Amino acid sequence: MPRHLMRVISALVLTMVFVVTSAPSSTAQDGYRIRPGDTLRIEVLEDSALNRDALVLPDGTISFPLAGTLRASGRTVSDLQGAIATGLASNFAAAPNVFVSVNTLAERKPVRSRRAAPPVVAAYVMGEIAKPGKLEVSPGTTILQLLAEAGGLTKFAAQKRIELRRTDPATGAVTTYLFSYTGQSNKPRIPGSTVLQSGDVVVVPERRLFE
Repeated sequence: MPRHLMRVISALVLTMVFVVTSAPSSTAQDGYRIRPGDTLRIEVLEDSALNRDALVLPDGTISFPLAGTLRASGRTVSDLQGAIATGLASNFAAAPNVFVSVNTLAERKPVRSRRAAPPVVAAYVMGEIAKPGKLEVSPGTTILQLLAEAGGLTKFAAQKRIELRRTDPATGAVTTYLFSYTGQSNKPRIPGSTVLQSGDVVVVPERRLFE
């Protein structure tokens, strides 16, 4: 067999090996079932202003502009893409192209060591925040300090309508408190010195037009 033909065949074989070995990395997330605590990257091809990171809350849901609250836990990224596209469909002339990927995985509980770990407060931050997700902070951390830990607000944040959602462990009832980052509001707001409790969820909504 001529040498040049052998070189062509060798190149084709190497290309096929590369495709076969690299294919699982591009589809590895297809079979993954989303869990509470995961942070997802969601992008809408037709409107880049909707692109954001979304935290899967302890109840398994996410909030996405124009689509509302959606169940994410237990679904694959493909399933969630379809659900978001359906939720957004009425806002577009044609069905939007939605892409979902798992940005960071929920932290697994570490194996307990004999030495007691220092106490921490686990809180969640989502919405128009630089680094949404689960944060473990020291006891006594305030809501204002938590927002700083999460990198601060984005330019789309509704600064006067930040929500602190707190669940009563005895009854499961959720109470929502409002907080103004600027300190300005015509309605009652909790102070920035409000101390967080484990399980608290801080939601920074997107500001409305002319807000």
